[in-house]
Amino acid sequence: MTSPGTDLPAPELIYDWNEVGRKGRLIPKGVTFFDETLRDGLQNPSVADPRVESKLELLHLMDKIGIHVADIGLPGSSPRAFADVLRMCREITDHKLGLKVACAGRTVVSDITPMVEISQRAGVPIEVYAFIGSSPIRQLAEEWDLPTIVRKSAEAIDVAVKAGLEVCYVTEDTTRSRPEVLATLFKMAIDHGASRLCLSDTVGHATPDGVHNLIAFTKSIIAGAGASVGVDWHGHNDRGLALENALWALEFGADRVHGTALGIGERVGNAQMELILLNLKLLGLLDGQDLTHLLEYCNLAASALGWQVPINYPLVGRDAFRTATGVHAAAIIKAEAKGNAWLADRIYSGVPAGMFGRKQEICVGYMSGASNVNYWLRQRKIEPSKELVDAILARAKGTDHILGDEEILAVIEQVHGR
Repeated sequence: MTSPGTDLPAPELIYDWNEVGRKGRLIPKGVTFFDETLRDGLQNPSVADPRVESKLELLHLMDKIGIHVADIGLPGSSPRAFADVLRMCREITDHKLGLKVACAGRTVVSDITPMVEISQRAGVPIEVYAFIGSSPIRQLAEEWDLPTIVRKSAEAIDVAVKAGLEVCYVTEDTTRSRPEVLATLFKMAIDHGASRLCLSDTVGHATPDGVHNLIAFTKSIIAGAGASVGVDWHGHNDRGLALENALWALEFGADRVHGTALGIGERVGNAQMELILLNLKLLGLLDGQDLTHLLEYCNLAASALGWQVPINYPLVGRDAFRTATGVHAAAIIKAEAKGNAWLADRIYSGVPAGMFGRKQEICVGYMSGASNVNYWLRQRKIEPSKELVDAILARAKGTDHILGDEEILAVIEQVHGR
């Protein structure tokens, strides 16, 4: 492969240490992405429950960026939740979206029956994610024993399976649960017809070693049962490891990974769906998947949920592709001068902005050089005379911030008015 605009192969321009010693694909083909923005995302205490119209827009964007399944809520929690879930299911069928839907509920029959009703009324299969706490600490707080958990779980799974719905059995706090308890619960779920098991790092406890150990253990239980059952990974970010753990989970054998837009979720949030997709795309593991709508997906989620995106957030943040540093700006400008957009998009960026619907930006500030000013002026079709460039640069060097457009325009007016 050659880099556009040069005769050099891309490996000659970027030596990729990420590929040294790599053994084939990091993940198997056929993995699926499960979006929790409209369920776990709404459990964050600082967000607003969006209008249903915004939820519908998000579903369309999820479909465009290649999400396979969306958890669209807990219809048993309130009349509004029921109505919104029903409306979203109808939107998916009316517009023939490829996106499949799931709903969450406790392992309580009264949480499962609303899903059955919506599935029948909307004419769409709903995957039931039935959850219950499994760790010793949860058992103590809830005053549950293992037979109680087994009984409640079996009853809920049976209701969904009898209605013809697929069930994913979710053990909350899996990453702090005892192996003998998980073995009992997993075997019960498989025996009662669950088609998937969801391993939940509910409080963000796991490290990559924990992810490996738990997935290997789960797959051994499934193999021992002689079953064909999928494995989900659902991770939270309390240790700051949610993204890393999600990527490791895929390599270790999970075939479905969960995430939310911008990582919004309970407490400090979940694995960031857009960063999972971004990293897999850059690793060459999303063949043909167009992620140019990824920015739109994130921005809509932020707007609909009332979320402030940090300015330094990867991909989406205001400063993700912005520089005011003279050396950095000069390199980008020299690359552009060669007529090589590919080079300009990578010279000072490990993430090519154009691949995800953004572009490199050059600003003028206290660490800028003349090249920044020349670029800013030429972008606006203003002739960069030496007097003008020197005046703008002097103004920038005398401030403690990046100059806004209005500040630069004021200097231009002052110079031209002399």
